[in-house]
Amino acid sequence: MDGYVNVDKYGSPDLRLDLETFPWPWDSNSVAKIEMIHVLEHLGQHVDVYRQIIQEIYRISQPQALVHIVVPHHRHDDMLHDPTHVRTITPMGLSMFSQALNRQWQASGAANTPLGMYWEVDFALKETHYVPSELWHQWKQGRSGTDLELLQQGTLYNNLIQEVDMTLVAVK
Repeated sequence: MDGYVNVDKYGSPDLRLDLETFPWPWDSNSVAKIEMIHVLEHLGQHVDVYRQIIQEIYRISQPQALVHIVVPHHRHDDMLHDPTHVRTITPMGLSMFSQALNRQWQASGAANTPLGMYWEVDFALKETHYVPSELWHQWKQGRSGTDLELLQQGTLYNNLIQEVDMTLVAVK
C-alpha cells in the first residue's frame, strides 16, 4: 500500500518481519494508522502470543490512532478452508479491549472478559461493516437487502457475510 510500511513474514514487503516476534521495531506512540487487511486471523494461535500482538499494536499507536482490520467472517467458508487461519476475529472480541466497556460490564455483573483491563490496552470499536457474499446477492435475486436483514440472516445461515471490516481507535 502506498504511504505505508508494508510488512509480511513472506515475499518482498518493505519490511520482512514475523509479527509474532516481539518487540516490534517501531517506537511507542509513533504510528497514526495501522492497516491489517486479512492479517490478524493468521496471527496469535496461542493466547499469550495474541495478547502480545494486541499489546504491541497498542504500544506503537499514537493517541487516537486508527487500526483498520478486515477479516473473513467467522461463519464463512473463507475462514474455515484456509489452514493458516488460526483465530477468528469478531466485533465482540475486539470490543473486549475497550476499558470503558470493561467497566460497564463489571458494573452490570456481565460475564464478558475485561481484556482491556487485564492486558492494559484500550481500544474503542469505532466502526463495523459487514461485506455480503455473492451468495447473499444471489439469494436476494436483485432485491436490495438491508444491513439488519443481512445480520439477522447471517446468524442463521453460513456464507452470507464474507468479510467483517472494523476500525478501532487507540484510547490513550
